[in-house]
Amino acid sequence: MLKIRLKRFGKKREASYRLVVANSTSRRDGRPLEEVGFYNPRTNETRLDVPAIVTRLKQGAQPSPTVKRLLDKANVFEQLKA
Repeated sequence: MLKIRLKRFGKKREASYRLVVANSTSRRDGRPLEEVGFYNPRTNETRLDVPAIVTRLKQGAQPSPTVKRLLDKANVFEQLKA
């Protein structure tokens, strides 16, 4: 099963995250199938590759709870319905 989840990177106490598509059985920081976005919780900066995310959601990828909140804020699910 495919998951859209966060992959941590950055220095200690200065974490940033990449939104990645990976198999549900792979490690958190393991090699992803595709990188589809970026999230910085310290500055609330978010960059998303919306067409790639919509494609993966149509293929059956399940977002993690945190990623789902980020996608809700960016109205990605509205584009999925259209």
